[in-house]
Amino acid sequence: MKDYRQITRDISSYTAEMRKLTPEAMQGFYALSKGASADGTLDKKTKELIALAIGITQRCDGCIGFHAKALQGLGATRQEIAEVAAMSAYMGGGPAVMYAADALRAWDQFSDMA
Repeated sequence: MKDYRQITRDISSYTAEMRKLTPEAMQGFYALSKGASADGTLDKKTKELIALAIGITQRCDGCIGFHAKALQGLGATRQEIAEVAAMSAYMGGGPAVMYAADALRAWDQFSDMA
């Protein structure tokens, strides 16, 4: 079974290394992340739900983990995650169904931390 808490910890340790080795590139990435996710016409929660859907359809465990964790902190419900997962499965086909289930698993794992 995938452990999304561990996946995000592992990735975080290596992104810290990337920040040391390629500071300008990583600063640019984090600036883009901050700007794109800031409240605007769409709020942060909506943007995180979109990011989770993209992570599912792109089959990215790290994206699923980080966005499920963020959504946990933004008060998303399990039902919201399930509906995003269903829409992602519809748009991404069979492979997305597998990652849609993982998104719900990730949300559940992070909810145990709360």
